[in-house]
Amino acid sequence: MRPVRAVLLDVDDTLVDTRGAFTVAWRACCARYLPHADVEAVVRTWRADAGGHYAAYAAGRLGYEEQRHLRVNALHAEHGGPQLDEAGFAAWNALFESAFRSGWRAFDDAGALLAELAERGVPVGMVTNAASDYQRLKLRTAGLPAPEVLVGVDVLGVGKPDPRVFLEGARRLGLEPGEAAYVGDELYVDALGAQRAGLQGVWLDRPGARHRPVAQEELDAALASGVRRVEGLSGLAPLLLG
Repeated sequence: MRPVRAVLLDVDDTLVDTRGAFTVAWRACCARYLPHADVEAVVRTWRADAGGHYAAYAAGRLGYEEQRHLRVNALHAEHGGPQLDEAGFAAWNALFESAFRSGWRAFDDAGALLAELAERGVPVGMVTNAASDYQRLKLRTAGLPAPEVLVGVDVLGVGKPDPRVFLEGARRLGLEPGEAAYVGDELYVDALGAQRAGLQGVWLDRPGARHRPVAQEELDAALASGVRRVEGLSGLAPLLLG
C-alpha cells in the first residue's frame, strides 16, 4: 500500500460498535414483540437486511423511516412477530431507537487511532450511510470526536458504494482521491466502493463481525484489485502513512 495524506473512515461497526447497539435494541424489542425469538438470530437477520431496504435508502429510493418500517415487518414475518401499521411502527420505533442509542459504544481501538492521526497532523474525515447530524450525535455519545468533514447520506442524497460520496469526502479534505485511504467494515460497500472511486480501499474485517459471508474467490479478487484487509484499527496509521 502506498502512503496516503489523509484518512476517511466509516462510522458504524468501524468506529462505533453498532452491532452491539443493535443487540441492546433488539433485546428490548424482542421482550415486547418477539418474546420467543432468539435475540442473536434476530440481530443477524436485521444486519443482513436480505430485502435490501437500507441499501435502497442509501441509494435514495426510500426514506429513512420508510425503510425501517419495511425492514421490521420483513423481520417480524420471518421470526413470528406482528405486522405493524403506522401507529404500531411508531411505538416500536420509539422503543427501538431509545434502546439503540443507549447502546452506542466506541470500539477500544477507535479512539486510539483518531488520537494518533491527530497527533501526526493527518486530515481525517468520515463517509457514512446515515444522516450527518445523527452520526455526529452517535460519535459524541460514544465518546469520539466528530471531524469537520463528515459526508452523510443526506449530503448528496445517496450513499456508499456510489463513487460520488467517496469523491466528495476527498474533495472536502482538499485532496485527490488517490491521496486518501478509506477504511470500513463492509468489503463491497466500503473497501471496493472506495477502490473503484480511486481511493485506497481498506477492509476492516473484525473477527466474527461480517454482515454476510464472503466467498474466498470474492476476497481474492478484492485483494488482487489492491484492497487491503485488516482485523483491527491498531497499527493502522503506520500502515497507511508509511
